[in-house]
Amino acid sequence: MDMKIALPTPGWVKLTNRHTLKADAFAGFTNAAIVLPQGVAFATIAGLPPEYGLYTAMITAVIAAIFGSSMVMISGPTTAISAVLFTTLSDLAIPGSDRYIELALALTIMVGLFQLVAGAARLGGLVSFVSHSVMTAFTAAAALLIGVSQLAGAMGLNVEQGGNVLERLMRVIEHSGETNLLALLIALATLGSAILLQVFLPRLPGFLIALLIGAGLAHGLDAANAGVSMVGALPATLPGWEPPTGAFKDITTLAPGAAAIALVGLLEAISIGRAFAVRRKEAYDANQEIMAQGASNAIGGFFQCYAGSGSFTRSGVNAAAGAATPLSGIFASGFLALILVFIAPWVAHIPTPAMAGLILFVAYRLIDFKELHHVVTSSRPETVVLALTFAAGLFIELDFAIYVGVIASLCVFIYESSHPELPITAPKIAPDGSRKFRNAELHNLPECPQLVSFRLDGALYFGSVEHVERRIKQMRAKRPGQIHMILYLKGGGKIDLAGADLLISIIRDVKAQGGSFRIVALFPPLIKALHRFHVIEELGEDHLLVSKGEAVRVAMNDLDRSICATCSRNVFEECAVMSGREAA
Repeated sequence: MDMKIALPTPGWVKLTNRHTLKADAFAGFTNAAIVLPQGVAFATIAGLPPEYGLYTAMITAVIAAIFGSSMVMISGPTTAISAVLFTTLSDLAIPGSDRYIELALALTIMVGLFQLVAGAARLGGLVSFVSHSVMTAFTAAAALLIGVSQLAGAMGLNVEQGGNVLERLMRVIEHSGETNLLALLIALATLGSAILLQVFLPRLPGFLIALLIGAGLAHGLDAANAGVSMVGALPATLPGWEPPTGAFKDITTLAPGAAAIALVGLLEAISIGRAFAVRRKEAYDANQEIMAQGASNAIGGFFQCYAGSGSFTRSGVNAAAGAATPLSGIFASGFLALILVFIAPWVAHIPTPAMAGLILFVAYRLIDFKELHHVVTSSRPETVVLALTFAAGLFIELDFAIYVGVIASLCVFIYESSHPELPITAPKIAPDGSRKFRNAELHNLPECPQLVSFRLDGALYFGSVEHVERRIKQMRAKRPGQIHMILYLKGGGKIDLAGADLLISIIRDVKAQGGSFRIVALFPPLIKALHRFHVIEELGEDHLLVSKGEAVRVAMNDLDRSICATCSRNVFEECAVMSGREAA
């Protein structure tokens, strides 16, 4: 195992000061208040007693903050993992039973071990296949899912939970006639307060004040007796050491579910962490984050925690509340523990609609409208990736949207790498009198009637040979008189056996028609590959050049001077000599 990523990175500790401590404390306290109903709800989805959601929100957040890479992401229970865990265990034991709890804890430890192995293998590089467009769409879809999931609470409705955005929205619409107007008023008051405080008094702890305003309004209107739900009583106990020794015999049975949850958790955490890192222009180490998630689950499973990952809601609240360092996550866990021990009865009177209104504000702020517009207006392939990811997040499942985005990004990458550009190049006279090869068609430059120079912008491999061959055939059909060819292979280009076979075929065909073929290559590994695949053997050592200018000078010896004598295009510096004008 690479100990460099196995140990916590203390770099953020150096960034702490009096101001960051204050900001992190405010963010942590706000987060502790937000996670109370969330943790209870997620534990219910997972089929576990409500306190297990709170324990997960405490322990997981601390370990992930210490070991992790993100400055603002907070880990804890999530909707996707809670649902997958319930699906995995509900056929093995009765939800909520001691047996079920033991299996859940053992499953969590296995999830952590799988993730630690992935981190040790440095699989974080796979996140490179998750493009920025995927991140933007995933964030927007998650924000809508979070927002829609809060509508029922804001309207005082009791509807079935779970499902995608459309399913959740349809349930709310079906029961909209049952809206509790007082609950809606509390939610709107909290939401409106949060918006106004953010706009006019951004330096104040707006989230806390908005929550207090909502709670005060509910108390003044006696909302509890008017059917408005409250957070409810919470157990005043802290998590303890409880190893699930009796469930370890079920490792084989639990392994498939543990692997699935490990993958979903890593995709969630890495995607969320990277999304916030991009937005905040901060460094992000995916491998370090994998180790953090693995450690949080592997250790948390021994302390009454079920599998967790990065939480979009909590991370969004954390960032919006002004968190500066991962210390905010540690503060959040500490405040949550204090709330459970000392003021659990008071928390029971916080109205659920107030929580819902606050989270609606957070969800709105997660959507980066400016970046969405930028992607849509600047890149068609990235727009396709964005649309597919967003649609999957809305109409299927949020965690599945990541898979769709990764696959779509990979398809775009494969398509673009298999369709490299082959621009025709010709010298363009610069202001200083020098000549630089530029795209002839783009700059409307004259071409030599006998010699064509073109550049391959990409790899020549099995996936691109068909496209390259087709483009070269089109080029030769359009320029039948340009039987002498110079191909410039860029330094970053790669070539495999299929690409080499194509070059050999083209070289033979050009020679058979009385022409010549030369290759310009500088990159030593590329030149070595050309030798290894016998391209140079067919081409000839003297036809492999290191510069386009040298290739043109050598190629001039093969041109028909009678054609040069009547040509007035003056494409190359050597044209004057070839046409006889210089001697005259």
